[in-house]
Amino acid sequence: MIRYKRASRKDELEQILKLQQDNLPSVVSEEIKKTEGFVTVHHDFDILNKMNEVCPHIIATSDEKVVGYTLCMHPKFGDDIEVLRPMFGEIKRILGSNEKYIVMGQVCVDKAYRRRGIFRKLYSYMLEEIKSEFNCIITEVDSTNTASLQAHYAVGFELLSRYQSGGHDWELIRLG
Repeated sequence: MIRYKRASRKDELEQILKLQQDNLPSVVSEEIKKTEGFVTVHHDFDILNKMNEVCPHIIATSDEKVVGYTLCMHPKFGDDIEVLRPMFGEIKRILGSNEKYIVMGQVCVDKAYRRRGIFRKLYSYMLEEIKSEFNCIITEVDSTNTASLQAHYAVGFELLSRYQSGGHDWELIRLG
């Protein structure tokens, strides 16, 4: 049975980092990148914990094992991860400063648990959890990560803009 909740323990954050490590582009095969996607950013424990203290991450667990996550990244962390700075600039350019949004900093589901609706349920749970404080969830996806783009559009994300940064093409998308 899969349970959805906010991350609250150190071991849960450590499990997020392990799952992240297993799905970085340098680790997954080209075939997996095309068919199942990959994660772009590698976080360290300190920043992951600081983000969690402000807005706890959403996790899917099975028998206390983290099998999926969506990272909640409050806009106040916009300068803390270099590769994400251009995204925050693009959000500000498109939405201005009045929109109350949370950035979904990364989503990942353990390979053994994919195709069970966990991706969709993580976002559903996240929307429910953030609705009292934020109007929407915003994220970006590398345009070459077609599996991730298809999954995001399938759960209702809409395109805000396309832009280039760091030698990559990005799609900035919004849910809610």
